[in-house]
Amino acid sequence: MAATIIDGKQVSSDIRAEVAQDTARFKEQHGVTPGLAVVLVGEDPASQVYVRNKENACAEVGFNSFKFALPGETGEEELLKLVDELNDRADVHGILVQLPLPEQIDSNKVLYGINPDKDVDGFHPVNVGRLVIGETIFPPCTPAGIMELLKRSGTGFTGANAVIVGRSNIVGKPVALLLLAENCTVTICHSRTKDLPSVTRDADILVAAVGVPKMITGDMVGEGATVIDVGVNRTDEGLVGDVDFAAASEKARAITPVPGGVGPMTIAMLMRNTLRAAELSLPV
Repeated sequence: MAATIIDGKQVSSDIRAEVAQDTARFKEQHGVTPGLAVVLVGEDPASQVYVRNKENACAEVGFNSFKFALPGETGEEELLKLVDELNDRADVHGILVQLPLPEQIDSNKVLYGINPDKDVDGFHPVNVGRLVIGETIFPPCTPAGIMELLKRSGTGFTGANAVIVGRSNIVGKPVALLLLAENCTVTICHSRTKDLPSVTRDADILVAAVGVPKMITGDMVGEGATVIDVGVNRTDEGLVGDVDFAAASEKARAITPVPGGVGPMTIAMLMRNTLRAAELSLPV
C-alpha cells in the first residue's frame, strides 16, 4: 500500500492560521503587536528569498516586521552594535540574523550576542541548554516543524524507535532531543555509523538530514515507518530530498515530499516562536 503523503504546505498553513488567531487575541488583550527583526548582510539570492518569505508571513499573522539589509562589506563590530540596539528595543520581540554571514564576521559571536529571550531561532547556547534539560522556550524552527508534522500525521511516539541520519546542530541533534522528550528511543547516525541500513530499517520514525541526494534508498526503510525527509538538494532532475521518495513510499506508512514537506514548516514555527517571545515579554 502506498504511503500517506504528509503535506507540509497544508500543515504550515494551518499553523499560521492558528498563530494569526492567537495574535489577534494577544493584541486585543494586551495592546502589543509582536515584532520580528530580520537582519540580512549581503545579497545572497537564497537568503533574500527567505527573508522576503518571512516578511510575508509576518504580514499574514499580524506581526510587525523590521528588515535591516546591510552591505556585504559590513564589519563584525557594526553588526554586533545593531544586534545590541535590537536587544534594547521594546517593539522587537524576536531577532533573526540570516545565515550565512560574510567571512569577515564570526557567526557564533553574532548569534551569541542576541538576547536569549529574543532568540526565536533557538540557536543561542542558553536556549540549547533549555532544550537539553527539557525546559525549551524556543525550539529550533526546523526540528519543531518536524515534530508538528509527526504529531499531525498521527505518528505514535512513546516507545517508538526513532532514527536520525545526520548530527548537525541545526536539525539532527535538536530533533533527537525533542523526540527523546516524547519518550522515543533515539539513535543518531552519521558518516561513521556501522551498517547504516540495518539501523534505519529498525526505525519506526526515520528522519533524514544529511544533504546527500537520495541517500536513503528503499531497502533502508522498514515496513510501516514514518519517514521525514529534511534534505533539499538541487540536481539535474530538480529538487530532491535525502530519501529516494518513490522507493521509500512503497515501504513507509507516511512520508514527506521534497519540496512541500519540511520546508514550509520552518517559517511557520518561527512565527509561533515570535508570538511566544512577545508573550514572555509582558510584565509579570
